Amino acid sequence: MTGLKPGALTIFRSGFWAAFVFFCLLPGLVSADSLSLEGPLTQGGLVIGKTEPGAKVSINGRSVRVSPEGRFLIGFGRDAKKTARLRISHPDGALTDRSLKIKRRAYKVQRIDGLPTKQVTPGPKELARIKDDNAKIAAVRRLDSTKTFFASGFQWPAQGPISGVFGSQRILNGNPRRPHNGIDVAAPRGSPVFAATGGTVALAHPDMFLTGKTVMIDHGHGLTSVYVHMDKILVTEGQLIEKGTPIGTIGKTGRVTGPHLHWGVSLFGTHLDPGLLVGPPVVKP
Repeated sequence: MTGLKPGALTIFRSGFWAAFVFFCLLPGLVSADSLSLEGPLTQGGLVIGKTEPGAKVSINGRSVRVSPEGRFLIGFGRDAKKTARLRISHPDGALTDRSLKIKRRAYKVQRIDGLPTKQVTPGPKELARIKDDNAKIAAVRRLDSTKTFFASGFQWPAQGPISGVFGSQRILNGNPRRPHNGIDVAAPRGSPVFAATGGTVALAHPDMFLTGKTVMIDHGHGLTSVYVHMDKILVTEGQLIEKGTPIGTIGKTGRVTGPHLHWGVSLFGTHLDPGLLVGPPVVKP
């Protein structure tokens, strides 16, 4: 410490401890090791977070359910903004504040022709059916169960070429419609459909106007998956199933031009890209 003037050592020590205390109190530094995020920070992505038990989590000011083990979910819609604010209040009073950068994506345009006119421009009777169907689907997407079936990971629910991708702008019979909110897997009628991961069957409907034979599974924490246009349904509402359980067969019910499975995943009302949850699609040679 040569060269210091009298009293400088005291100042050095007090300054060091002040800086040390300030550093330790910075949000996100005390408990940085108690946060992990698994999943793509991109539009359409689902992220599975893990923090310490007893912590409270919010994303953009909205509270998120945290399991007793510290697991939580956050998801980013098709047109999510470029940043999101994640905040964690730890049991010891420390805070973790993190700004998440969300990658933007470019989406395709898909034109589909040959659909029945009433399924593209429905009349009053058809609109009433669609409204009732949508109410049932929305009720499932409001579920917020404590289960964490999603922790076991996901698999493709069917095998076949991908005929429709998440986020694509749909042009139906020449009319612009809402973007596609899932993935379409083309396969022969009667091909098996499996649960992408475990959960509780929350909906098993034999005849929805647009989606035909439809199954929805609750995976916990607001995460649900939907399987539509099926030929047969092999599960019942309330049934507890594991990942890979056969739930139906591929068909062409509802608004379709050919047999395929539409697979969708949502975190409450936010549609996510199922393709980001699994590896490359399995296509038989």
